[in-house]
Amino acid sequence: MRTTGDKLTRNSIEAYIKSHAEQVEAELSRCLPAEWAVPQPLRESMHYSLMAGGKRLRPILVLAAAEAVSGQSGGRTTEMAMPVACAIEMIHTYSLIHDDLPAMDNDDFRRGKPTNHKVFGEAMAILAGDALLTHAFYSIARASKTYGAPADAVLSIVEELSVYAGAKGMVGGQAADMLGEQGLTEREELDFIHTHKTGDLIVFSLKAGARIAGATEEQLHALETYGYNIGLAFQIQDDILDLTGDAEKLGKPLNSDEKQMKVTYPYFIGLEASAAKVHELTEAGKLAIQAAGFADPVRLLELADYLMKRDH
Repeated sequence: MRTTGDKLTRNSIEAYIKSHAEQVEAELSRCLPAEWAVPQPLRESMHYSLMAGGKRLRPILVLAAAEAVSGQSGGRTTEMAMPVACAIEMIHTYSLIHDDLPAMDNDDFRRGKPTNHKVFGEAMAILAGDALLTHAFYSIARASKTYGAPADAVLSIVEELSVYAGAKGMVGGQAADMLGEQGLTEREELDFIHTHKTGDLIVFSLKAGARIAGATEEQLHALETYGYNIGLAFQIQDDILDLTGDAEKLGKPLNSDEKQMKVTYPYFIGLEASAAKVHELTEAGKLAIQAAGFADPVRLLELADYLMKRDH
């Protein structure tokens, strides 16, 4: 049974997520300068997917990590971190647009709405993804040029994004996922997919926010451990929800993994053991944060618990 304290904490973290998501969305809505001469269908296609809702998890992790290091919510550190928060949402959005294409997952709906290529056509969807990927690096540069973030921190963020989002990271995970459709036989293969397709961008988000706020190497290492643990927990929870969740809340039909013949954690170890693994990973991630001397780690700890208990 959930205690009164549990309810207050959950309400608190939900308010935090809602508030930060609204700030991120306000920035995203104006991230492509109105004065730029961009073909209108391309602008609309980019905006359609970028503003289609979602958890805004990755940008929130950027801001939460910056706040954990600085000990302050809002203010100059948050302002410097916001362009980076927007950048990672652009990267995530481009990956979803491309994931949904007929050549990849061939999905008709995303978050309860027609996928980008169903509205704008395949060619424009591909170009919208390309544009969002490129614009993310422009946004990161603004953290320094417009908001005064340390140039060396921004340079490290650009370098890490190139790695975490590229062939060694997210794109590599996507490729392994497609190759895995031919038949995964080992759980280690599934872990590789989850670590790179999902975990790498979560780790990037945390380390990027922390770098903006001047994190120590110990703190960056702790965030990497935390990120990979909650990233894998997040993906296993997705696997569980695909079987047991509410299709309306998820914004897509249940059993979509099974229909696409994708191997998941419940396939390898069952639902009960999968749920236990989510809890184990979450606790391991929290322990790493608690030992690293953050000024204010509370939100990171609450976010880990929130993600473990989410239903969509």
